[in-house]
Amino acid sequence: MPQAVIARERKNRLRRDPAGRRRIPFPNGRTRCNDSPAAGPRIDPATSVSARSLAAVGRLIEGRSLTDAPLDPSTGSGRLWKRLFARKSVALVQSQFQGEELHRHLGPLNLTSLGVGCIIGAGIFVITGQAAAAHAGPAIVLSFIIAGFVCAFAGLCYAELASVLPVSGSAYTYAYTVLGEIIAWVMGLLLVLEYGLAASTVAVGWSGYVVSFLADFGVHIPPELAAPTGSAVTLADGTTTTAIANLPALLGVAGVTGLLVLGVSESARANNFFVVLKVAVLVAFIVIGFFYVDRANWTPFIPPHQGGDEFGLQGVFRAASIIFFAYVGFEAVSTAAAEAKNPQRDLPIGIIGSLGISTALYMLTALVLTGIVPFTLLAVPDPMATAVDAIGLGWFSFFIKAGAILGLSSVMLVLLYGQTRIFYTMGKDGLLPPLFSRLHSRRKTPWMNTVIVGGAVAAAAATTPIKVLGDLVSLGTLAAFAMVCISVMYLRKSHPELHRPFKVPFYPLTPILGVLTCGFLIIQMPIHNFLLIGSYLVVGLGVYFLYGLRNSRISRDV
Repeated sequence: MPQAVIARERKNRLRRDPAGRRRIPFPNGRTRCNDSPAAGPRIDPATSVSARSLAAVGRLIEGRSLTDAPLDPSTGSGRLWKRLFARKSVALVQSQFQGEELHRHLGPLNLTSLGVGCIIGAGIFVITGQAAAAHAGPAIVLSFIIAGFVCAFAGLCYAELASVLPVSGSAYTYAYTVLGEIIAWVMGLLLVLEYGLAASTVAVGWSGYVVSFLADFGVHIPPELAAPTGSAVTLADGTTTTAIANLPALLGVAGVTGLLVLGVSESARANNFFVVLKVAVLVAFIVIGFFYVDRANWTPFIPPHQGGDEFGLQGVFRAASIIFFAYVGFEAVSTAAAEAKNPQRDLPIGIIGSLGISTALYMLTALVLTGIVPFTLLAVPDPMATAVDAIGLGWFSFFIKAGAILGLSSVMLVLLYGQTRIFYTMGKDGLLPPLFSRLHSRRKTPWMNTVIVGGAVAAAAATTPIKVLGDLVSLGTLAAFAMVCISVMYLRKSHPELHRPFKVPFYPLTPILGVLTCGFLIIQMPIHNFLLIGSYLVVGLGVYFLYGLRNSRISRDV
């Protein structure tokens, strides 16, 4: 194969005309003088067919795959297949950090705190009641244990990839480097579910707490303006009507979007404040709420199976697949690999420690929640507000609801920020239009990107039931985590020589268990979720083939 390419290259090599001027061949065999203005637009030799062929020859001589070479998607099905799986080279990605060594100052306590701060705030305030009411009852605590174990496997795999490729883009960049462009695109679609739809889900929960908080002060938002479009709501007189939209959720997302457009971001001090606030709310709820628990509400602990995924062990597993949403954000620990003092020791402590602390808080909160209020009454977007209202302590209710509103506001901000930065990276790679990577001239924020993402998230929050949103977030996140585990195994085989500051313990058992456990929770989802995800991926792949494939910059960046 190299000889054939070299022969073709010799045939089309650069020539000089009798006047000594440099001539460049066109793909159709015609030539022109490089310095002749009348010959038409100037061709850059670096982007010519000749130069690209030489680049391919060089890669073959060096033993590298043509998959990594710049390819033209219009040159046949074989090369199109290679083009779909074109990868960023590991050396290129790592070079982004060469000469910019990050200060290694994070110890195990810092990493654990970072993880707890990222995990707590979304699922426990929002999704727990839904999963307990419809699937697990008081046994929701077992569902948290199952979901925590799955996250531990995936988290360790994240940590190894982050130590090798400590770059922005997280799982999207990992997939682009290890598995290829089309897989990276699919990962980007899944991350829209993990971040974008997660922000919508949090906004719906935020709306529930705001409505309950305002009602305590005599301000009542009409039910038809605080529920997803088309859902049936009960009015004060007992009659039912159809909801128009969840207006508070829409306004909440709009407010956070405005802050991001203006360039407002959380400082370390503000972030620490929100972490302390969220943990304080949960601890106060556990400690004070414990004295109002009616143990009769815990019987039976695992309600009898009622068919399908309603209660019984099937319900516990189904609930685990739903409340997996509560652990979204823990992978932020793995992205700090480049700043850890001792990655091999500190990253496992940070990941397992933050997951352990969060799981313990989740279990205790769920026990108190289902002990104060019968689990059948918790199918609401603000379950903790329902519980504190049942207690009847006005000051305590104010503290819990205000803390939940502030905590969820920070979570919305972080999730929307993450989604816009993922799209920013994809825009820089040419997979999305340039407007997604265009910065505001004065504020230096991707403002058009932020407005588009904010509008889509607000629309989903205003019109979609929280149960559907939570399911889609968990399904997308589980699929993304499984791909990360696969990436670790693939990179170990394809690049065994790479320096890995952190290695997954008990390899290959850990990534294999990560894939299997993620797959197990995925199959607990109802079939209609797969139809929704399938339709979404088909549309997304259509966008890739119509735009991303033709405009990707990998041919110039690799």
